[in-house]
Amino acid sequence: MNYTLHQLQIFLKVVEKESVTKAAEALHLTQPAVSIQLKNFQDQFDIPLTEVVGRKIYVTRFGREIAESAMKILDQVVAINSRTHIYKGILFGQLKIAVVSTGKYVMPYFISDFIAANPNVDLLMDVSNKLKVIEALQANEIDFALVSIMPENILIEKVDLIVNKLYLVGNHDTAMAAMKSSKPDFGDLPLIYREPGSGTRQTMEKLMEKKQISPRKRMELTSNEAVKQAILAGLGYSLMPLIGIRNEILNEELSVIPAKGLPIKTMWSLVWPKGKKHAPAALAFLDYLKTNKERIIKKHFDWYNKFE
Repeated sequence: MNYTLHQLQIFLKVVEKESVTKAAEALHLTQPAVSIQLKNFQDQFDIPLTEVVGRKIYVTRFGREIAESAMKILDQVVAINSRTHIYKGILFGQLKIAVVSTGKYVMPYFISDFIAANPNVDLLMDVSNKLKVIEALQANEIDFALVSIMPENILIEKVDLIVNKLYLVGNHDTAMAAMKSSKPDFGDLPLIYREPGSGTRQTMEKLMEKKQISPRKRMELTSNEAVKQAILAGLGYSLMPLIGIRNEILNEELSVIPAKGLPIKTMWSLVWPKGKKHAPAALAFLDYLKTNKERIIKKHFDWYNKFE
């Protein structure tokens, strides 16, 4: 046997993606390069690791067992490198954070200086909807999750970052029309919803239920950005986190519509399973947040705190 760590990494990525093409994309390599290294790795075994049926690659049972061993080997390599860097006083490792979609307007500001100060820490930040973020948290696949609605049925610990404020929003022209009425009626407005599983969607539905309102017209879109563009185009109104529409508010492209019971306030929090044993990079990031959180809020979110 004369396989390399690089070959182990490639094989694991092929197993994960079940595709040479997708593995190549994830590793930022060409497809031929991945195919060659995969073949060189497989040639060292008398039993097939993968098989191709039609145009799809399948991992054999033996291949799955080899993949488990390969993962343990690579984990040990990471541990060795980490320990070496710790002895040198250098922070090393990966920081994995899953972020709900609107959280992309929050998390980068709280982590950018930390990553800049620790160039040997690799940041893996996955932006997805709430359901997928919670799944990653439950499976212990990540160090932290950024959420604005606390996950249920999971014992967690958390660090609160900044208040999340949701307002009724329309484009400037339609908002002015709606505000001619001193108390805009949600039921008379064409409302735009996020997809099921979104935290904003949950908040909006709870508000409609509390007000006992059945909207006369509704649209469903799959991202906060899509909702924003639809509002800009005059297709309707929505309950939106203020954090994601700064430029549009300041440029008077979107306007906040005063309505009773708004804004709805939740909290952007970094959460992790209770009792989780953090790696050095994750522990260092928590210490960084405790020391720098208020400075970051003042520097990057002063405009935001002026809205009540």
